[in-house]
Amino acid sequence: MIFETGIVVSNEHGSLWVETIQRTACDTCIAEKGCGQSLLSKLTGKTNRIRVLPGDYAAESIELGQSVTIGIPENVIVKGSLLVYMLPILMAVVGAWLLGSGIKTMEQDLFSILGATLGLFLGGLLVKLRSKQTNCDPKLNPVLSGVPLDLSQPVDTLIVI
Repeated sequence: MIFETGIVVSNEHGSLWVETIQRTACDTCIAEKGCGQSLLSKLTGKTNRIRVLPGDYAAESIELGQSVTIGIPENVIVKGSLLVYMLPILMAVVGAWLLGSGIKTMEQDLFSILGATLGLFLGGLLVKLRSKQTNCDPKLNPVLSGVPLDLSQPVDTLIVI
């Protein structure tokens, strides 16, 4: 599980939108001072908004602006990356092969291009459909892992074990 801290910016339909600050590998690189990439990432301060399922917490109890910890399973990142990148490419190759097989002529090359384009769009459509299917699955989405205690509120009861 990869954990990230962020701030809740929206609460809608049983899920939260959490804003995290994008970190780059520049934070650990030795050439940080001589590299323009490090300077650009510090200047832009790019943030990401991630849709997070509440998990064991009630989404209504989380306030806007509250700091939370989210957890993302590692296998979801790997499988999701493979699906998003590889499926459209494989579909483009298959489409080009199916429509472009035969004697090589100028028209056949155009059919190969058409097949690759159709395959690419079909692969993207399949990725979108899979995304809609798994939209609310806590095993395949970032989940709220922790909410810091609000120490400004008085404690009604204290249980000592």
